[in-house]
Amino acid sequence: MGLTIGVDIGGTKIAAGVVDEAGKIIAHQKHETPATDPSLIADSVAELVRGLRQQHDVQAIGIGAAGFVDKKRSTVLFAPNISWVDEPLGERVQALLDLPVVVENDANAAAWGEFRFGAGEDVDDLVLVTVGTGIGGGIIVDSELYRGSHGVAAEIGHMRVVPAGIKCGCGQYGCWEQYGSGRALVREAEDRIKAGLAESASLAALFADDPDGLTGQMITAHAQDGDPMSLDLLADVGRWVGEGIASLVAILDPVVVAIGGGVAAAGDLLLQPAREGFLRTLPAGTNRPVAELRLATLGNEAGMIGAADLARRPVRGAVTPHG
Repeated sequence: MGLTIGVDIGGTKIAAGVVDEAGKIIAHQKHETPATDPSLIADSVAELVRGLRQQHDVQAIGIGAAGFVDKKRSTVLFAPNISWVDEPLGERVQALLDLPVVVENDANAAAWGEFRFGAGEDVDDLVLVTVGTGIGGGIIVDSELYRGSHGVAAEIGHMRVVPAGIKCGCGQYGCWEQYGSGRALVREAEDRIKAGLAESASLAALFADDPDGLTGQMITAHAQDGDPMSLDLLADVGRWVGEGIASLVAILDPVVVAIGGGVAAAGDLLLQPAREGFLRTLPAGTNRPVAELRLATLGNEAGMIGAADLARRPVRGAVTPHG
């Protein structure tokens, strides 16, 4: 199959790109996400695809969506940031465009993109850990995307790491993303600033006029400039990331764990403490092959590239009703 279109649907924007068989984006467009009306999202996707098809002969569409996607890769069972419950997204878009459509969870699509064309293109087994506002990820086993029995596997950010810990948006307590994410980075910085610690003065001055204006990007930039507290904050998040990865590796035994997402822009400031936390807590770490931790390489385009490539592949294991 030749050119396909990958679509990445987020809470604020929809991005679409024409992707060739080598994983290269040769054209792209984006719209704001009409998050309150599912039917308008399908219309917006169709509009983007029609615009791209005017200049390119495409064969299929792959959509990455932030939510649970069913085994048939067509229906979004639930999305936390868009008003979707049992939303037949694939059917809606296919009816508007008369092209084959595959829908996949956005983190799964990003994992597939990194596996095929990025940090994992030289291995058969990969775990992608995306460290952004929360933690997401995807799992590749024997060159296949692992989706679980119902299509909703790899919600790794909700692995519990602290019993009775901080409450998570999922309703549980102590989830990994409450400790090893951009949200955790900002929360801990705010706590130190509110405590009036002398070391926090430099960071506090950045948003003195906007008490809610602190972001993970600001902390990362300040760390890159050598601010001691920001460096310590990133190292703490990195250690949590590494310790969580150790649990994943103990279960899955991948060759490579790729770390992506916005917080990963900190590079070695995050990756080095992550490696240290990983090696310190990996069970029997001195008596087993050890997975390599790498930075993801495709950035924000991983989901679009992965979704486009998945559109070239048959849907395996679709559940059919018993008659």
